[in-house]
This record gives sequence, structure tokens and C-alpha cells, in this order.
Amino acid sequence: MINLTDNAINAVRTAMAGAQGGSVQGLRIMVQTGGCAGYKYSMGLVRDPAPTDFVIEHGDVRVYVDAESEPHITGTTVDFVVGLENSGFTFTNPNATSKCSCGKSFG
Repeated sequence: MINLTDNAINAVRTAMAGAQGGSVQGLRIMVQTGGCAGYKYSMGLVRDPAPTDFVIEHGDVRVYVDAESEPHITGTTVDFVVGLENSGFTFTNPNATSKCSCGKSFG
């Protein structure tokens, strides 16, 4: 369904370890209407996943995807890159027919 590179898994582990309040269960990845290309990616740490979420396990890291987002991001590879000008998660989505230059929005 969704693939995370080793860099992305390590970035999620680091974020989970630093989460205030503890008891983080994993990472939610979802698609929302918006962005300059029509849809945008949204991510956040999850304490209480929904019972209807799809769950993808990458070792000790869990990724949660809601049913509405799932068809838009099936087959997507999530990476975490560190660059001189910016760092962050990137998405390689085979379902995207277009995307914006920042890589956070797709159509």
C-alpha cells in the first residue's frame, strides 16, 4: 500500500520519541483537497487511530490511512530527505497525474 524508505522510518521514529505526552501509536498520512495541484498530503502523529483506518506496519513504525485517502496514495513511496535549502518528507505517488514544484500537492 504505502512504502517508507529507511530515512522516512528513522524520521518517524525520531518524531515519535520526541512527542510530548507519549503514547503515540504511529503516523497518519492522508490526502485533503487543496494545494496548488488539487490535493495535498497531510501527516501527523496519532495517539488514537480510528478503528476503520488501514494500518501499514514497517517494523516498529505504524502508518495509518483513512479509507478516503487510501485510493489516492496506494503505491506511494515516502522518503525523508535532508538538503541545503530544505528538508522533509517527499512523496513518489504513481497515482498522481500532475504535481506542483514543491512536491506536496498533486492532481
